[in-house]
Amino acid sequence: MKLTKTFLALFLSASILFLGCAPKDSEIQSKITEKFSVTPELAGATASVDKGVATLSGELSSAAAKTEAEKIAKEVKGVKSVVNNTTVMAPPPPPPPVSASGLDQGVMDATKDFPSVNATVNNGEITLTGTLNRSDLPKLMQSLNSLNPSKINNNLTLK
Repeated sequence: MKLTKTFLALFLSASILFLGCAPKDSEIQSKITEKFSVTPELAGATASVDKGVATLSGELSSAAAKTEAEKIAKEVKGVKSVVNNTTVMAPPPPPPPVSASGLDQGVMDATKDFPSVNATVNNGEITLTGTLNRSDLPKLMQSLNSLNPSKINNNLTLK
């Protein structure tokens, strides 16, 4: 009986010591937050921890970042499980199409400094004809591309 009481006391002491070694929720949360802070893709993620369960939230730029956040949280000592409530940002909307009259005006503005270039617009497509110095081509094409046409048909003769 005495041996059983001694064994029981020793077991309880070891259990209490072992339980005292487990990281606290606040320590776990700090470690996750620290790891997120050194990973730029995870700048929008936050973590809260309750009884070893890490709950992730925030908005991330990609599904890969969401997966990475969960992986990093699971690797922290003391995390029993991870609830990943992060969301992935929607991609930005495409630029609105330029109206036909807006595209016509933009093409006129872009080609005004190049009198030997003729440009026509049809169904969102720009067709270029005429002659142009080779060195002027990048400037003209950049101006026309910024108008977001559906296509540019370059039939210019370069000098």
